[in-house]
Amino acid sequence: MAAVIAAPASGSGKTLLSLALLSWAQQKGRRIQAFKVGPDYLDAQLLSQASGQACRNLDLNLCGETWVRQAFHGYGGASELTLVEGVMGLFDGIGSSTTGSTADVARLLDLPVVLVVDAGGQAASLGAIVRGFRDHDPQLRIAGVVLNKVSSPRHRELLADVLERMEVPLLGCLPRSEALALPGRHLGLAPAHELEAPEQRRQAWAALASQHLNLERLVPLLQAPRPGPHPLASIPVEQGQPLPVALASDAAFHFRYQETSELLGHMGMPVLRWSPLADEAIPADAKGLILPGGFPEQHAAQLSGCTRSLSSLRAFVQQRPLYAECGGMLVLGEQLTDLDGTSHPMAGLLPFTAQRGPLQVGYRRLQARRDSPAVESGQQLVGHEFHRWELHTNRPSSDRSVLWDIEGWKVHRHSEGWVDQTVHASWVHLHWASSTTICSRWRAALESGERRSPNASSAASSPRGSNPSPNAGAG
Repeated sequence: MAAVIAAPASGSGKTLLSLALLSWAQQKGRRIQAFKVGPDYLDAQLLSQASGQACRNLDLNLCGETWVRQAFHGYGGASELTLVEGVMGLFDGIGSSTTGSTADVARLLDLPVVLVVDAGGQAASLGAIVRGFRDHDPQLRIAGVVLNKVSSPRHRELLADVLERMEVPLLGCLPRSEALALPGRHLGLAPAHELEAPEQRRQAWAALASQHLNLERLVPLLQAPRPGPHPLASIPVEQGQPLPVALASDAAFHFRYQETSELLGHMGMPVLRWSPLADEAIPADAKGLILPGGFPEQHAAQLSGCTRSLSSLRAFVQQRPLYAECGGMLVLGEQLTDLDGTSHPMAGLLPFTAQRGPLQVGYRRLQARRDSPAVESGQQLVGHEFHRWELHTNRPSSDRSVLWDIEGWKVHRHSEGWVDQTVHASWVHLHWASSTTICSRWRAALESGERRSPNASSAASSPRGSNPSPNAGAG
């Protein structure tokens, strides 16, 4: 059975250990499925790159128990080995609770825990940390400990003695190494596509596993779970007319779940890649457009100069459905401030400007005020919010363009998002595959758009939009 890679806190070395094991398995030709607990996109990108196949998220808060079980057995059971990387500290969940934590996922799936501990500057104190995590929840089984930032052979001997007295298996000691450090950005780790020399990194991670981990004890903890049906197997395959969907996909827009594209294809909406940064027109065959999150603020100057992409976007949204979340929403406004504080014109489809603000992060309970291309009025969902930019607009909270009311832990109920006949735009990320009503409604919106404007595809491919000014607000 697979193990969960967990830690007392973020920054302890979970991702480094996971990357080492995944790279080692791929180097040895052993098919391994990676999972990431929680809503994280950036860690999942790194795990996907190291394993050679798409990492899947296990998120109890966002997706529910049924989806998490189905995903774990459906995806994990199809591989030889399986690894689950936790999120934050082992018991950290919503707010100050353990709800949806790595521990909750481990209990639900009955998985042992490999605890990664940052041992820098410690000796006997390690015992207090490990004992606390081992004994805190009797339902969890700590299968062993991997120590990170071990500074010398003598340091290793001291720490090994501590664990031996506790009868806790030592599964490896990772040395302190700046060369293996992962660079960060303003929302966490740098995206996988920004890492230099990826192949050399994978080789270094694999060597780290071979040289510093007890693979004879760790590999049995990575055995794949009992196979289950594919998570989308119960959803009828769409037999109607194919309705292709353009998906923004480049260095500015890459926060997305693999299951969304798979579900779209399953339901007769094959995905067409579109790169706004390449100054491309939206594919002429597209019947709908999805703008996922990412880092448009990092590329704001370049995006602002992509006149063909922005004109195509303005023309497209006049007739066809558009779904935008988080960073994808930012390109729809009038102005976007970049990382240096410089403001750049965007598509001008929504009357707001966006600039850096306080971090907003956490799960959100949502209730739709109006129908949109993805949700219906009154529908209640759970999403996740994670951004450092904020919108400035004069729109009143009672405006009919408000998408929904949202609230969360220590977040009072307030209005958020933008909606009209063709637009769904919000800070909130949704997991479409675990709530297939979203995708069903999206297909219905595409069908409606097709009836409404059979010639819209030609307008979408035109470099001229119906609103030629990049600063004009559409509301």
